[in-house]
Amino acid sequence: MTVAAPAKTPKQLDAEVKRITKSAILIDTHNDIPSFTVDGADIGNSPKNHTDIPRLREGGVGAIFFSVYVAASYVNGNHSANRALQMIDTVYQDIIRRYPDTFTLALTAADIEHAHKKHKIAALLGIEGGHAIEDSPRLLRDYYRLGVRYMTLTHFNTNNWADSSGDIDDPTVQHHNGLTPFGKEVVREMNRLGMIVDISHTSDKTFYDALETSQAPIIASHSACRAVTDVPRNMTDDMIRALARKGGVIQININCGFISQKSADAEKNSPLRARYMQLMKQPGIDPAQAKREMDALEAEMQKQQVRASLDDVVAHIDHVRQIAGIDAIGIGTDFDGITCTPVGLDDVSKFPNLTRALLLKGYSAKDIRKIYGGNTLRLMLQVEKVAAATAPHSRDLNSMLLAKPHSSHRSAEPSL
Repeated sequence: MTVAAPAKTPKQLDAEVKRITKSAILIDTHNDIPSFTVDGADIGNSPKNHTDIPRLREGGVGAIFFSVYVAASYVNGNHSANRALQMIDTVYQDIIRRYPDTFTLALTAADIEHAHKKHKIAALLGIEGGHAIEDSPRLLRDYYRLGVRYMTLTHFNTNNWADSSGDIDDPTVQHHNGLTPFGKEVVREMNRLGMIVDISHTSDKTFYDALETSQAPIIASHSACRAVTDVPRNMTDDMIRALARKGGVIQININCGFISQKSADAEKNSPLRARYMQLMKQPGIDPAQAKREMDALEAEMQKQQVRASLDDVVAHIDHVRQIAGIDAIGIGTDFDGITCTPVGLDDVSKFPNLTRALLLKGYSAKDIRKIYGGNTLRLMLQVEKVAAATAPHSRDLNSMLLAKPHSSHRSAEPSL
């Protein structure tokens, strides 16, 4: 049980927040700003989005897994890989290369720590949607060589080898009862490469199959607790405990509909939300048409949304601590991939508000540093260790292809 923090003056509390902001390596494991930079948004200054450089600095963000999000609509005609490459390219061209004084490519836990020492933000890549590999282990390996360090096995759509929570109750979708034999091979290949297995968006059975199959710890890159907010996208207590027993981390999402029951209930009863979800997982629709309709729906949904609060975020963090321990908690906001953020955690600049709220709840500076990045760094090291033990020669080849001088920890951009 979390104990009440000793009383501090506002000045003492502000000083402690500043110390933690400076010392913690705050790793956000899921940020969707590439979905906007790919269409021309400038991360240098983008007030319409949740993420830009001035606010990242203000919030003390130390590392970001930029989401290589591939909508289900790209499955039609086998355009998923093309879209994934566009999204990878925008991270390199429009974020890292455009702002080299701010961002540096990171491929390992050591790279993140090195970036922090150099006062740069470590930029990492995570694919959202296993359909991006188009059922090809070759593409999976290519993505790893391009710098991708995790893959979410599904999005809201079930693919050819893994079931999603987004359509698990849809009788028109052919499901697999979790992972297919090929899906388990995908997980094993990710272990061999050193790519983190991410189970956000998957069905419960897919989660358990992935957990059983994986030799390395796995993550939920942007999820929350079903016991606190009862939606299928969240994890049950049994799932969170099982994840923690194998060294995994649940990265707390801040989407209002995942962390507040009032917000979730409002969304559930919204015809706008129903149409939005239909577009998101409709394979046959033209991607450009889907995006136009979804943008219009987002604008309307924002007028009707029931916002969550900072206390809701803390409630999910605190629940995980109580049932699974401090080592199982991380942060995966889903900024710029959501239409509703909690009051007080409106964008990437507001992390000090969360730090203050956790201190007031009784969390120590050491606890907060674990939540903000320490647990994720530990998991990354374990994933790297499993890969090195499984296929050391492959790791040498990957390093050579990436032209990455590990001895100096200088993050180089792969030759594209």
